[in-house]
Amino acid sequence: MYIPHTDSDREAMLKTIGVKSIADLFTDIPDEKRFPDIEIPPALSEMEVVDELKGIADSNETVENLISFLGAGAYNHYIPSVVDSILRRGEFYTAYTPYQPEISQGTLQAIFEYQSMIAQLTGMDVSNASHYDGATAIAEAVNMAYAQYRGKRKKFVISSAVHPHYRETIRTYIKGTDFNLVGDREGIDISDGPNALIELMDDQTALLIVAYPDFFGRIFDLKAVIEAAHENGAMAAVTVNPLALGLLSPPGVFGADIVTGEGQPLGIPLSYGGPYLGIFTTRDKFVRKMAGRLVGETVDTRGQRGYVLTLSTREQHIRRERATSNICTNQGLLALAAGVYLSLLGKHGLRQVAELNYHKAHYAAEKIYALDGFKRWSQQPFFNEFVVELPKEASEVLDILLESGILGGYDLGHVYPELQNHLLIAVTEMIGRDEIDYFVEILEEVAHG
Repeated sequence: MYIPHTDSDREAMLKTIGVKSIADLFTDIPDEKRFPDIEIPPALSEMEVVDELKGIADSNETVENLISFLGAGAYNHYIPSVVDSILRRGEFYTAYTPYQPEISQGTLQAIFEYQSMIAQLTGMDVSNASHYDGATAIAEAVNMAYAQYRGKRKKFVISSAVHPHYRETIRTYIKGTDFNLVGDREGIDISDGPNALIELMDDQTALLIVAYPDFFGRIFDLKAVIEAAHENGAMAAVTVNPLALGLLSPPGVFGADIVTGEGQPLGIPLSYGGPYLGIFTTRDKFVRKMAGRLVGETVDTRGQRGYVLTLSTREQHIRRERATSNICTNQGLLALAAGVYLSLLGKHGLRQVAELNYHKAHYAAEKIYALDGFKRWSQQPFFNEFVVELPKEASEVLDILLESGILGGYDLGHVYPELQNHLLIAVTEMIGRDEIDYFVEILEEVAHG
């Protein structure tokens, strides 16, 4: 351990605060508790420490040495090498919030390009510069709807098929308020589609929240439920898997007022759980209530194109009581990753990747559902995730798969008690046909074992 303070430095600090020794700082702690013997091993050299840490790191199981069918909100996609190459350029890697446009044109332009592509992808008018993650983004949609109705509407209708972590984050956001969150695991069968939420909406509803695809991978036509929200004077928010929008109609087409999502599938590695990228888009008419910041394009006095922070509806820039949100930053580096990824693939490349996910997942589902004891949970169309009812306990099946080098999926019984022994299985473009066949082979052995 390197301690930069010299003896004279420490003496000067102790003199300034009025004590004679470092031990005097701990006089309030009982003697028997003050310096316990914690059996710290002898000091190691830097080389020895690196070797020790490498040994610990090597014990982690990763998607590099396993075949991963685990999704549930974070997915193993191929990331072109140029994405990381650009991210590691010093001017991007060390950039801070671009408050001074005259020295931040590169960062501002990168954010502007990201916003433009995300708005196109979702079919919306405008995107902000990003949020922390998909959960934060949809929670900020709740704040935005509340602000839009000036607090006069406090009912929020949410589908139980929205990601469980997102629903938990919303509940955290509204804790201590008089907001009324309905539909979340209350009186709605999770096998039902989003149209079951229509009867829960009324003239007190501020926001409808649905997923596309939903947590179970299912794809529903959301037009009717969004129209019902509008008929009740409410806004409609859709949380999306952005990669699926390379294949599916964007929510803007069927009337969404807010579209949010987790940007991790767009060129961002799994990274043991983050950091990730929160997507947030909306209509022009709601832009002044949109949380976070917005980069705009303009021209300077010489007619040259330039970029500036156009809107920042937060307490740091305006009166705190008028702020839509207290969100304090955007994920600039990760928004850059998504922007680079989208620009590399283009609209045709993105569709090709989405189609690979779709077709490989359907090939896997067809093979698995053909096995004895493995049952289809839903007949609904799906993107790259689907649910399988198992003939044995999910934990037992997952352990056997892991022994065979396979991350077998997500045990839905953890968050949906009615789905004990059901697996949520994800298939991405990273999975080959032979790996799917091997997965199916092991599952068949599980059924007969």
